[in-house]
Amino acid sequence: MNERISLYVLGLSYSQLQSGAYALILAESEGPRRIPVVIGASEAQSIAISLEGIRTPRPLTHDLFVSFAHAFGVKLSQVFIYRFEDGIFSSELTFTDGNRTVTIDARTSDAIAIALRAHAPIYTTADIIERTGFIIDNGEFTKSGELDEDSLDEDADDNNPAFNDDNDITSRRSQRPPYNGNESPRPEQMSIEQLETTLSELIDNEEYEEAERVSKILDKKKKLRDGDDQLTADNI
Repeated sequence: MNERISLYVLGLSYSQLQSGAYALILAESEGPRRIPVVIGASEAQSIAISLEGIRTPRPLTHDLFVSFAHAFGVKLSQVFIYRFEDGIFSSELTFTDGNRTVTIDARTSDAIAIALRAHAPIYTTADIIERTGFIIDNGEFTKSGELDEDSLDEDADDNNPAFNDDNDITSRRSQRPPYNGNESPRPEQMSIEQLETTLSELIDNEEYEEAERVSKILDKKKKLRDGDDQLTADNI
């Protein structure tokens, strides 16, 4: 059986090549490699909301799915990205109620959105990591949180094809991963509570220019939480 590699969600990056598309960046739990998966705006919004810990006024589709499973005593035990073919990732969800175990097929974007809400582990194969992964040189992020092109592994562009979750979306390596989790959080990566605390500190320190920027980000996240705004490149 092919070795399984544990993954976690590193973040989301807006696609500069495909309007309305986002790159979901998955990272090895015990390794330097990253996997980009291009997803649609609605799935990106759902994942971003879960990553930020935002509570929506009414449950989204992925929230409803998890609540339905929990109501019947069914637990998501894992997500497995088991195939990469023709630029498309295929995933499956494994559920159990303690007596039976059932595995169903799913789009990778939906599988990840559900896994985040169910706090379930995410796995892929060593072969997929080898074929699609690239390495980020830590510390090479720009001030905006985007990765400098020169910090990418030199052979990555030649070895990696386009990565897709859906047939109609094409991704390229120029879709840059977001902020590195080893650094201090940028305002765009903070929760609403963290932003409010940061804003207060900036005002106390008379750093009004940065306070204005943080205030705008806070307003956008509150609108997103309240369902009044759509996910755009400026929202996350």
